[in-house]
Amino acid sequence: MRRLLIMAAIIACAALGVEAQKVIIRGFVGDADGGAALEFANVVLRTVDSVFVGGAVTSSEGRFSIEAKEEGEFSLSVSCIGFESRRIDLGRMSGNRTLEDILLAEEAVALESVTVSASATSDKLDRQLIYPTEAQTKVATNGIDLIMQLMIPKLSVDLLNNTIKLPGGGEPQYRINGVKVESEDVRMLKPSDVVRIEYHDNPGLRYGNAEAVLDYIVRRPETGGNFGLELYDGVTSAFGNNQINGRINHKRSEFSLYYGISHRDFYRMWRDNTETFRFADGTTLRRREAGEPDHGQMLWQNLNAAYNYMNTSRTFNVSFRMYTNNTPHFDYHGTLYNIDYPDDKVQMVDRSESSILRPAIDLYYQENLPNDQTLVLNLVGTYNSTDNTRIYQERRQGVLLTDVSSAVEGVKRSIIGEAIYEKKLGANAISIGIKHTHAATDNRYGGMSNVKSEMIQQESSAYAEYKGKLGKLNYSLASGLMRSYFEQAGIEGNYDKYSMQARLVLQYALPGSSSIRLITGTGNNMPALSDLSAVDQAIDSIQIRRGNPLLRPFFSYRNNLDYNLRTGILNLNLWGIYEYQHRPVMEEKFIENEMIVQTWNNQKNFQRLATRLSLRLGPIARILNIDASGGLNHYISNGNTYRHTYTNPFINLTLIATYKNMSLMTGLETNWDRFMGETMSGGENIHFMMIQYKHKDLALAMGMFNPFVDNYRQRSENRSQYASYIRSNYINESSRLLTLRLNWNFAFGRKVDTASKRTSNTDEDSGVMSTGK
Repeated sequence: MRRLLIMAAIIACAALGVEAQKVIIRGFVGDADGGAALEFANVVLRTVDSVFVGGAVTSSEGRFSIEAKEEGEFSLSVSCIGFESRRIDLGRMSGNRTLEDILLAEEAVALESVTVSASATSDKLDRQLIYPTEAQTKVATNGIDLIMQLMIPKLSVDLLNNTIKLPGGGEPQYRINGVKVESEDVRMLKPSDVVRIEYHDNPGLRYGNAEAVLDYIVRRPETGGNFGLELYDGVTSAFGNNQINGRINHKRSEFSLYYGISHRDFYRMWRDNTETFRFADGTTLRRREAGEPDHGQMLWQNLNAAYNYMNTSRTFNVSFRMYTNNTPHFDYHGTLYNIDYPDDKVQMVDRSESSILRPAIDLYYQENLPNDQTLVLNLVGTYNSTDNTRIYQERRQGVLLTDVSSAVEGVKRSIIGEAIYEKKLGANAISIGIKHTHAATDNRYGGMSNVKSEMIQQESSAYAEYKGKLGKLNYSLASGLMRSYFEQAGIEGNYDKYSMQARLVLQYALPGSSSIRLITGTGNNMPALSDLSAVDQAIDSIQIRRGNPLLRPFFSYRNNLDYNLRTGILNLNLWGIYEYQHRPVMEEKFIENEMIVQTWNNQKNFQRLATRLSLRLGPIARILNIDASGGLNHYISNGNTYRHTYTNPFINLTLIATYKNMSLMTGLETNWDRFMGETMSGGENIHFMMIQYKHKDLALAMGMFNPFVDNYRQRSENRSQYASYIRSNYINESSRLLTLRLNWNFAFGRKVDTASKRTSNTDEDSGVMSTGK
């Protein structure tokens, strides 16, 4: 018995000794630019002789814990997709140890070959870094479809037009490795080549007036290349979005060519319009336009050719772009009724055709200097030619009562030059830039009056921005000076104005994977050239549209607050905004010589308050992803002679179910309306379903849009005291629209890193005043 007791004591002491020799190492892994937790980072513990001891993957809160069976000298290796790896010598370790925070810096270039098995998002001060999973890239067919799979807050995918939409219907600025591209280029991306997406949801002075920026960081082959084809056509109506592109790579050079063609041909398009006119003598005319089906035909073409050279220190890129838009038919006809006297009616036709030709050349140079410095130079030249004609007629029993015709031929030439210097200072950074835009227009208006309008508009700006960090607080401060210049030949009212711009961003990392961010800034907005033309154009027998050369630039202020939370399968975003514009350019109407004139003026102010809650759940059982959002817009429009308010609730819902090679997508979107001046421009009410099968590089999909309604309608409204209207535009072919889509994308050759082009300059404003209703 005594021997047994002694042996038990010896065993217990040995066990205690072994337990005492165990080492537990805990720590936190975060992003060096902001301190946000990095989920799914790989942490490996080794001895000084590189013998593997243990490993772990960080949690959603960036935490890890590794156990070593005995004391010793260790090193720790930490890696995460899109970030530079770190190796830390721990020295001799014993007992339980909690390390100081381990912060990883973002990689400057894309990785050669990675496989991501779990989604990861990193919140930075000015953008989100989003890493697609292997499952998401496997099911996605192109860069647009990949955004739908990722379900990024504040972004929605328009599957019908294969584009990405911002809240309110705008479109983000697209880039591939920093190079400005069009949505058609993104559609041809091979999803498996996308390493990450950098989403700038509130770009600063660096990006000019862009509402948002989506930059796809992709790999590019050193030899070989890639080829892409997309055929996307309607079965029940004449609808199509078709594209082809290819890239060939040889050592440090890349040659690319892209061609896209889209068409629409509708024969059941019409509008219903109720108008109320109030004249100077106190009389009122209320009339209704009862539309009948007519013809809408559109054809768009894009051609892009580019050459890119890159080595470790510099990048040179030259690209040529050609865009054409031909609309031979945009026609309406119907009956105009006097609502108070229904027998007083006339037959109305309103027929328009237009064409746009816009070639552009883009030269880009980037030099990576020593000590984390970068210099970027960019020069873009654009030629924009437009040709618009319109005929408006009213007849009673075959007798012509009103005959309005207009023809506009316009040419706009512009050049944009930009230089940017960037310097990293550890976790901080400084950026300085200058930019100049010069645009000259030569427009000839015919019809009501034969007028030649020659205008010059210039915009010069300089800015400086500093990004820094104080503990868990990240901040950015930017300031800039802008010069705005305008002149119109033979017209008084030219201006030469200087203004300041400022922007402050504060982001604070909260416990867990959550953060709060405040963005506040001021800006200066220039009037559109099309609004400045000293030209009168007849709309119908009662109304005239007139430009105003006395318009002036105006001041704007914007305050944005958002909260992000990611935990498990839940991603939550709560967003609010307040926008104020002082003396904005907005419409107004007045009576002149028994005609109602619609023009533009610097009004008192415009305000918008909006809030939105987005919830994303998934993947649920590795199959289902759900994205739901809803919110409220409230507009306050204070003109010189009017005041209007408008409130608009909205809801979006998307569900994606994926199993092996099959995927099912369905969703609905209620209208996000925009109200400014005296006009409400209605958004779209859309619902859809699509089923897709994908095998390797080939995907086949069938979809139906608006299957549960027999007509597609978009509503608008004007509240002028002189000429108000409630208008609904219909396109019958956009309801129960059945589509088929084929995607074929394949690549050949080995993969290497690529540099990023960092500027984005383009000029798409024609400077021509609209002539239609």
